[in-house]
Amino acid sequence: MIHAVRHEYHLDRPFLVQYGIWLQHAAHFDFGRSIRTQDPVWSDISSRLGLSLFLGIYATVITVLIGVPLGVLAAVRQRRLVDRVVVALSVVGVSTPAFASGVAFLYLFAVRFGWFPVFGAGSGVVGRIYHLALPAVALALTAMALVLKLTRAAVIGALEQDYIVFARARGLSERAVLVAYALRNAAIPIVTAAGAVLGALIAGAVLVEVAFTLPGVGSLLVESVEAKDVPMVQGLTVTIAVVIVIVNLLTDLAYLALDPRMRFGVGAA
Repeated sequence: MIHAVRHEYHLDRPFLVQYGIWLQHAAHFDFGRSIRTQDPVWSDISSRLGLSLFLGIYATVITVLIGVPLGVLAAVRQRRLVDRVVVALSVVGVSTPAFASGVAFLYLFAVRFGWFPVFGAGSGVVGRIYHLALPAVALALTAMALVLKLTRAAVIGALEQDYIVFARARGLSERAVLVAYALRNAAIPIVTAAGAVLGALIAGAVLVEVAFTLPGVGSLLVESVEAKDVPMVQGLTVTIAVVIVIVNLLTDLAYLALDPRMRFGVGAA
């Protein structure tokens, strides 16, 4: 039986041959069978990947919808009370790990007040939005603080440029100057942060999924590591890496839509 298992996993072949065989199959998302469940690895991953992607996108939407407006508000009200309060909140957000905020949200809003379910992912779009609200907020908290700080710095830098003075001299309203000129020119670093945040959120959903007992790839990774299920861990690692690469590619393509200089091959100094 030992010999049969070694032959099945090509452990009786040289190392480079083993890697070549694995790479050939991995290119087709064939990672073999799980040692723990004996099911195809990709079958188990694909059944859980949708939930993790939904949670990551959900957390990214929360991050952008809250982090960017707060960053703009802090930049416009620079050195005032609003700015100081927002910056203080961002420091708290950066300093709070996702698993700690997740447990706190779970106790406060699910157990104490009963506003949200304690566990489960729900069914349908509306059901998932409701069931994953607390995990998404817990996952987005740190990312939201980072996007907020970066947005604030980018908008402050844009407001100090000469074209902003010229736009105001033309008699444009402050809202038009802020949206059409300052925020649009500050969008590149914001999009960069949002793309990096999405990849990090998908990869960092492990602790949140475990805290909320969600059947995603994060909890599957923990279970596989505990069971020493090497094929499953390999498949999950490659899958998460591919998702992050795709997110970074989409972020680069977004640059072309936001910055015409890149479409014409003109780079910023």
